Amino acid sequence: MSSPAVRLRLFLPLTPTITPRYPLHLPSSSKFLKSFSSSSSSSSLSSHQTCAWNTTSSHSKRRKWLCGQMRRDQDIDNRSTEDKSGMNMFGSDEEIGTQIPTQAQSVVEGSGAVMVSEFRPAADVDYLQELLAIQQQGPRSIGFFGTRNMGFMHQELIEILSYAMVITKNHIYTSGASGTNAAVIRGALRAEKPELLTVILPQSLKKQPPESQELLSKVKNVIEKPHNDHLPLLEASRLCNMDIISHVQQVICFAFHDSKLLMETCQEAKNLRKIVTLFYLD
Repeated sequence: MSSPAVRLRLFLPLTPTITPRYPLHLPSSSKFLKSFSSSSSSSSLSSHQTCAWNTTSSHSKRRKWLCGQMRRDQDIDNRSTEDKSGMNMFGSDEEIGTQIPTQAQSVVEGSGAVMVSEFRPAADVDYLQELLAIQQQGPRSIGFFGTRNMGFMHQELIEILSYAMVITKNHIYTSGASGTNAAVIRGALRAEKPELLTVILPQSLKKQPPESQELLSKVKNVIEKPHNDHLPLLEASRLCNMDIISHVQQVICFAFHDSKLLMETCQEAKNLRKIVTLFYLD
């Protein structure tokens, strides 16, 4: 027949194994009950404080009161805290403007009713345009612009470039001024393909200098603009450059850093998504 201490122990709640700081001695049943009750009360008090702290720090709805899982709960709380800090650092999906519609939204509201982030093209897509130009091996329409103040060596290089562009079946557009335009015209005429050269003048032919009129007499396709004769040459040249840009796919320009009109022309060509190749002479 079992002792009273053993019968009482069968009805006590089971507690996790707690390593005591000092060895327990059970000399008698009364002392065993006293030490057991004191140790169980102290352990329940400490576990209650630990679990209560665990509940306040986790900010979750789940409350695990099994003290044997305190360490695992603490690890979960640390991970959730790191996830929250990561969301604060990188932003959640609600803070990001791009919202992908769900399948239910697409079926109920339709594809046009669901708002998706507006497409914004890249500010600088020159590299994409150049890549497409490389892949397109066929001939292109190229507009040449440049300053009048140019040395003889630079003009020779431009003549060679213009000649190479024409013999590779590219269509050249330029104006009728001296300097760059005259070098482009001379190089294109050397290729002996007059149909691939078009000269657009800012005003009528009679408004051009005598040396330019002599060179333009050899060009087959000359487009005059006599309706701009009343305008200043600067304004007429600006309109002429815009007209040339509208006919070409690529722009090649030779300019100084302080060439205001040429810089404006290149910027306008970039705004129109043209391929712009700019050579600085200073």
